[in-house]
Amino acid sequence: MSSPAPPPAAEAPRLAPYALRRLVAEYLLRNPGPQAPTAVAQALGRSSGAVGNALERLAEAGQAVLTSPKPLRYAATDTTRDALSIKVGVLSTPKTPPAPAPPTPPAAPRTTPDGGIIRPSGQVYRPRKLADLPDVEVLRKLRAAEVPVLLYGPPGTGKTSVIEAAFGDDLITIAGDGDTQVGDLIGEYTQTPDGRYVFIYGPLITAMLEGRVLLVDDATLISPAVLAVMYPAMDGRKRIIVKAHKGETIEAAPGFYVIAGHNPGVHGAILTEALSSRFSVQVEVSTDFALATRLKIDWRAVTVARNLHRRRESGDIGWSPQLRELIAFQKIADVLGDAAAAANLIGIAPAEDRPTVADTVEKAFGMKLTPLALGAQI
Repeated sequence: MSSPAPPPAAEAPRLAPYALRRLVAEYLLRNPGPQAPTAVAQALGRSSGAVGNALERLAEAGQAVLTSPKPLRYAATDTTRDALSIKVGVLSTPKTPPAPAPPTPPAAPRTTPDGGIIRPSGQVYRPRKLADLPDVEVLRKLRAAEVPVLLYGPPGTGKTSVIEAAFGDDLITIAGDGDTQVGDLIGEYTQTPDGRYVFIYGPLITAMLEGRVLLVDDATLISPAVLAVMYPAMDGRKRIIVKAHKGETIEAAPGFYVIAGHNPGVHGAILTEALSSRFSVQVEVSTDFALATRLKIDWRAVTVARNLHRRRESGDIGWSPQLRELIAFQKIADVLGDAAAAANLIGIAPAEDRPTVADTVEKAFGMKLTPLALGAQI
């Protein structure tokens, strides 16, 4: 009679980001002399690839030293103890790593006495109503519920502003365009001054490891094949495999969240079904003309924007000034005068819409205008 099969080995508990690096540092301190990654992995009950990556990171930080490239060997240095997050002399047991610390909650947003929210840039954002709540509160609730959001609308309507106001310093941003590559999202190897090549994590990996919000601005300008690298991180798996870095598996820390911006009218912006299906909530963002009035922007410029907005919605034209252009109008008017600011509104319009824009601006300001251009030498 054959003996019963041995029970399967227990799966090693999942570690928080950087916890394995601390365990490896502890092992090097307890075991002086060159150590093979496979031996360290076996002692800690972890995969060789993950331990090898941890050793490489320690070496890059000067907290371990590569004593031999073939066969691969590492040893502790005088600064290895700096990699520990616990007090000197108190070591954790490798097979029972300490429980991961809960994520640090983001700092409360700074506000103004009248309810405005101060963005990281120092500019003040005035919340707008969304689903009967302030828009920033809605975005925070959706993050807590792990429901990705896509904000869409013309450039300059405030999509980035509301996201920055909602998440502040907890936000990481990547600006997408047609040249964005996979490496721009997950990272790539970079040569150091001493000639070595190290893998530098990109914004997606950084946001996953640190449990932060990733804003993919102009996401629909990025190739669908490139965007696909994010999908495993956004669904129930909450992980991605970095093939470019030894097949490393990255697990998303609590708090990781993806939000994106889409400009439907911009050339090349394509919202694919695959991308759209991953953003369960999609919110249109348009210019708040009432806010433009409260900001004391010339009422004639606001009237121009309103009239052109209606023409744009009806399909007569493809462009109209948004809040960004209205704010710029007022700044130009304050330094160069109303006529120059109005002429600039005409000049920034696309060539195909310029006649309609010029007619609307001239009627509102009651003067004949031409786009700004250099004249005769003074």
